[in-house]
Amino acid sequence: MKHQIRFVALGDSFTEGVGDNDLRLPNNCRGWADRVAEELARDNHTTRYANLAIRGRRLQRIIDEQIEPALAMNPTLVSFYAGGNDLLMAKLNMNKLIRDYEDAVRRLKASGATVLLFTGYNVPLSPLLEPLKVRTAIYNRQIRRIAATYQTLLVDYWCFEKFQDPRLWAPDRLHMSSPGHSYMAKKVLEVLGAPHSLQSPTLAAPRPRTRAENIADDVAWLRRDVGPWLSRRFRGVSSGDRLGARWPELMPVVLPERLGTSRAIQLSSRFS
Repeated sequence: MKHQIRFVALGDSFTEGVGDNDLRLPNNCRGWADRVAEELARDNHTTRYANLAIRGRRLQRIIDEQIEPALAMNPTLVSFYAGGNDLLMAKLNMNKLIRDYEDAVRRLKASGATVLLFTGYNVPLSPLLEPLKVRTAIYNRQIRRIAATYQTLLVDYWCFEKFQDPRLWAPDRLHMSSPGHSYMAKKVLEVLGAPHSLQSPTLAAPRPRTRAENIADDVAWLRRDVGPWLSRRFRGVSSGDRLGARWPELMPVVLPERLGTSRAIQLSSRFS
């Protein structure tokens, strides 16, 4: 009999699943972590899964709100992605960010769980935000060092060239699309050495876009996504302030083919 897998996912919108829309599920999204849990459960029906990630969370809130609840579940596998929202801040103490991140990894590793870390990706938001690439590169160098020091698993997101394709990104340009989340799940399972049935997305060559179409798309993006994001920053609020964790307790994995509408409503009521 296989040992039970207790998989707990920690972090922000990346791990919550934003961009991979699914109205049947809590917070109306699915995401790579759900997809990884599904594949683990297909191979091992005793798998249990919790996802404590909430969009908009910065590192300190993730540490304060998610680490202890995760450790209380006695996990065998913990994924930890944090700091991406901090990198977007106008002012950032990178040294403190890395110290706090490393302390969190030390606590997770001490639990005996397998710990899975991620580098960040140079999200192609806009040429105006190209300086963020420098911050991300510094962050990634430190994440690789921490992963080596504590002998954690590492998903080196930065190196995944397929994410240069804009179709792996949601319209907000900040979160992965459904194909992007599916591909990330595949890469995570490869790092875990776990069997799976996921395939790399096959995308037809895109139609060349005119300069006018690109400008119109940029204008729509600024109005639809950047404007509200800046407004929240100025007001000191987050898109996740009124949301709870999608799967706050260890539970059997909900396979999508077994998820009916009525069952989804029950789950949303219980876990939102």
